[in-house]
Formats: sequence, C-alpha cells, structure tokens
Amino acid sequence: MKKILIPIFAFGFLYTSNAQNYWQTQTKKTAKVILTNSKTAEKFTDKGRVNFEKFDQPKETDACVFVDPDFKYQKLLGIGGAITDASAETLYKMPKAKQQEILQAYYGKNGIGYNLVRTNMNSCDFSSDSYIYVKDGDTSLKSFSVAHDEKYKIPMIKEAQKLIGNNFKLYFSPWSPPLWMKSNNSMLKGGRLENKYYQSWADYYVKFIQEYEKRGLNVWGLTIQNEPMATQIWESCIYTAQEEGDFLKNNLGPALWKNGYKDKKVMIWDHNRDLIFQRATTTLKDPETSKYASGIAYHWYETWNNSKPLFDNLEETQKAFPDKFLAFSEGCKEQFNYDKINDVSLGELYGRNMLTDFNKGTALWTDWNVLLDETGGPNHVGNFCFAPIIANTKTGEVFYTYEYYYIGQLSKFVKPNAHRISNSSNRAAIISTSFMNENRELVTVIMNESDKDMPVNLWIQGQSAKLFSPAHSIQTVVL
Repeated sequence: MKKILIPIFAFGFLYTSNAQNYWQTQTKKTAKVILTNSKTAEKFTDKGRVNFEKFDQPKETDACVFVDPDFKYQKLLGIGGAITDASAETLYKMPKAKQQEILQAYYGKNGIGYNLVRTNMNSCDFSSDSYIYVKDGDTSLKSFSVAHDEKYKIPMIKEAQKLIGNNFKLYFSPWSPPLWMKSNNSMLKGGRLENKYYQSWADYYVKFIQEYEKRGLNVWGLTIQNEPMATQIWESCIYTAQEEGDFLKNNLGPALWKNGYKDKKVMIWDHNRDLIFQRATTTLKDPETSKYASGIAYHWYETWNNSKPLFDNLEETQKAFPDKFLAFSEGCKEQFNYDKINDVSLGELYGRNMLTDFNKGTALWTDWNVLLDETGGPNHVGNFCFAPIIANTKTGEVFYTYEYYYIGQLSKFVKPNAHRISNSSNRAAIISTSFMNENRELVTVIMNESDKDMPVNLWIQGQSAKLFSPAHSIQTVVL
C-alpha cells in the first residue's frame, strides 16, 4: 500500500498509512499505568496494567481520549530546566548527600529524565548580584573571563552533563549586555543596546561559548535576548523585532558562523505567547536573517493565570515557519509562599501548559529554576518564585512540589527524539498528549484538573482500555 508523508511541523511529518495500523504490530495489548493523585498523595505510583479490548464506535456519553499512532508530528528535542546562579548556589549550600539526591532526581537514571539545561550569560534576577565577564569599556573583550561561574554554576552544569550523557543539551540566554554598552547606562530597567556596540556584543556570545567549551561543556544553542519587550527592575534590554533581526543578520549570525559555530541553535523572541507570531513574521521575513535562526522561543507569563491562554498563537507560528522549532524556554509560578509548596495547583499549572504546548507543536520545553531555597531565591531584586524542588538551606530538608511530579509524568517516560502523535479528548476537563518513543513505546499522559472523578476510555484504532481519572490527578499510560 502507498504511504503518504505531508510536511507540516519542524522535525516531523504528518504520516498516514492504510497498509497496517499500530495494533497489527503489537503482541501484547496491555499498558502500564503510573499515577500522581493529590487526593491520595500517590506520586509516580505504579497502578498495574490495563487491557485493551475491541471498541468500535464510542458514544458521545463515553469520556474518551483518542490516539492514532499513524499520525506523527514534531520530534521532541527534550525537556529540562534552568541552572541559574540561584539554583547552583542553593545546591552547594546543601549537605553533600542532599546535593546528590537533587541531581539524581532530575538527571539520574531513576530521575525524571531531564536532558536540557538553560543558563544565564551575565547576571539575571536569579543571581545574588549583578555581574559581567569583562572590564568596563573593554570592547575588544581581552579581559573576558567566566571565573565567576566556576564557583557554583559550571560545576552544577557539569554534574548534570555527566549524568545525562549523550542526550545533554545546553543553551544560554543573556538578560542584559554590560551597562556601558546600553542607552540607559544600567543593566537593569530596560534600555537598549547602542548601535556602536552591536559587534562587540555579538563577539561576547562567541567568547562565552569558547570559554564554556574549554571547560568541557558543549553548548547546543542560545537565545538572543531574554524577554526583549520587558522593562524589568532587574537585568533587561529592549529590542524591537526589526532590531533583533538586524543584530542577528549583521552581527551575531556572521560572528557565530565565522568562528565555526554554524551548528549552534539560535532562537529568536524568548518572550511570551502574545506577540510570538508578530515577532516571528517580522524578524524572519528576510531570508538572510532567517538562515541564522533555528527556533522560536517563548514564555508563559502573560497567559499562565488567564482563563484563555494564547496557545493557538503557537500553532499559527509553527504553520508559518515549519522549518523552525518552537521552544518553551521559561515559566514558573511567581510570588513564592513557603506555605503553598504542597499545593497541587502548582503541578496543574505545569500540566496544563506542557500538554497543550506540545499539542500545538512545541519541540523543546524548559522550566525555569530547577532549584530554589526556602525564600524562593536567592534573588537580588526580591523577585521570589517557586521551583519544582525547594531546598531549605537552614535545615537541610528537600521538598518536591507537585510541579516536579506533574513535569515528571511526561519527562520521565517520553524520551528525546520521540514523535508526538495524534491525540484528542472529548471532555474539556481532560487534557492529554501522546508520544511514540524511538523503541515504538507509546506514551499517553492524561490530566484531570476538575473536582470530579471520571472514567476515561483510552481509544486506539478500534480498541480501548478503561481507565479511572481521579479529580486533580495526572497519569501516564505506557504501551
């Protein structure tokens, strides 16, 4: 029979075949179920196996998640979180046994499968102070040194790399150029990069890559500027879409290629979903600019507490640029409150965003800080936030929030290079996504954020497994 491949998303195709369906290749039509349930305090609990039985035509009264493995979309580049100054400083304030526990929880063979690390070039809000890597006014960058990072950040990233192995991907983002390169003469509160420093700033990225790679850390990619439309009280810098494109086309792109870094994945935008389509269509309209860009990065901060998040903007952007991958590069729950670290809503925020982002074409998903202390920091401007793991540096205790478990229900079982496959739900309260790992293991994640328990049929090509989806729970079904 004839196979049909239709290119629609970066790193993947919509694939259909009427030669045989998925079931014809399966000898065992049973699946393993792993559950996190806030009502019973179950976390990554093995619920045994479910059997699939013939179920030709569901009724509208049947709650179902429909999966068809013959329709394949984007490949997963990976899932991970940011190792910032704050994360690394917190780690090394903990007892050595707790340090290893935290590293293993993310990157070890029994952890949740992180393979991505994002880090900051120059300081960010989650640094203990503002810093740069050169002396003031050094446009030639002869004084460039990453000695600051060798105390905490580089050692932690190297530990992650060692545990992850071949699938390790490291990328970085700047929050601000040095203050003397900027129009407001400050790393904080916005300002813009002065035109006369465009090339020096482009060379700065090259120096950063060179110094990190000298230390055995292979840099996979970078974003051009963290949140280029935000004037923050912390490190920030403003670029219009045209300015970002001009900098990439005339300075940063050529500097990377000239120095043998054509393979580094450059991501534009790195801000919220609201303007992602406008930024992409404006910045990438010039082919000479577009050739230097591999992906389009975004955050969630304008939409995470919105009853109607702007997920459709991702799909529209992916359709317009099927040769670029979508990368979720940052998100967290702000306004840290130590009394709320056991609240399931933290996990549901992540589940809702992750599952829907992937369904809209996202290929890479990166949480913000992997670790913070009992204050939600350290943070030099008081912008304290939640993280999946909170370490109490005063008592030595480690707390795993529901963020950790909800992320892990996906990242622990879906492997890099997995294809997302067709998945839909017929109940608004049920959010789900499905992936096919390279070993043909089919993984479906189902989240119920309602107050009502629900029976759910996992329907795959005329057969169904009867599942139970408790209120405020998330489960992973591995076939």
